[in-house]
Amino acid sequence: MILVGTKMQCGQCYNKTMKLQRFYIKEMHNKYGPVELGHTVWLHDEAILHQLLRVFRARPDYELILFNDEEERLYKIAEIQGQDSIKLELVTDLVRKTPNKQVFLLWSVLKKDKNDWVLQKATELGVHKFIPVITSRSEKTGLNIERSQKIIKEAAEQCGRGDVPEVREPISLHEAIEEYADLPLFICEQSEENSQTNPENLDKLGVLIGPEGGWDDNELLDFKNRGLAHVSLGDFTLRAETAAVSAVGKMIA
Repeated sequence: MILVGTKMQCGQCYNKTMKLQRFYIKEMHNKYGPVELGHTVWLHDEAILHQLLRVFRARPDYELILFNDEEERLYKIAEIQGQDSIKLELVTDLVRKTPNKQVFLLWSVLKKDKNDWVLQKATELGVHKFIPVITSRSEKTGLNIERSQKIIKEAAEQCGRGDVPEVREPISLHEAIEEYADLPLFICEQSEENSQTNPENLDKLGVLIGPEGGWDDNELLDFKNRGLAHVSLGDFTLRAETAAVSAVGKMIA
C-alpha cells in the first residue's frame, strides 16, 4: 500500500507491470490559472487529455506522474468530465532523478533531422543546456526552437528525468566561447594525440562538437590560443551527431 505524503523512488510503485506516463507541467495552465502540484489537480491541456483519453484510454484510478523543475508526484484519475477535463488526486511524492553534473553541449548546427537525434539522446544522457553554434563549416545556421523544446520535453518525460534541459537560439562559435568562458570547455575529437585533461572530477563543464567537415584552421588556432583542453572520442571517425552523443556520455559517466 502507498501512503499519501510518503516519498518513494520513481517507478517503485506497487503496480510494476505498467509503465507510468510522465508529464512535465511547468508553465502549464488550466482554466483556473497555473497548474500546481497540490493534492488535487485539474487538467485541461488538450495534448495531455488526448494522450490520456484517446491514446491510453485512461479511466478512473489510472495512475500517472506529473513533474516540474522542483517536484515530482504520483497521481490517479479521480474524475473524468467529458473530453476536456480530468481531476487528479495525489497518491504520493516521488524522489526526482536529476543529472549529477551540469554538462553544456555546444554543437555545430546540423542538417535534416540530425539535430533532433542529438537533442533526444543527449537529454536522455543528462545534458543540462543545449547551445547550438554556427561554425565556418556548419551545414545549417537555423534551428526550430519550438520543435527542439518539444523533443527535449518528451525525451525527459520518457527517460525519467526530473528536470528538462534548456535550448537557446544558435549563436556563432566565437560568441559561444566568449559567453561560456567561465566554464571549463573541452574540444572533443578523434585520437588520443591532443588529449590533455580528465573531466571526470568536474561538476560543471562544456563540450564543443564541430561540424561534419571539422574545425577550420582559424578555429583550431583560436582554441590553441585560448588553451582549451581536448578530450579524445576514440580512434574511429564519428559522424557529428554520434560525436555529440558520445562526448556527452563520456563527460557524464
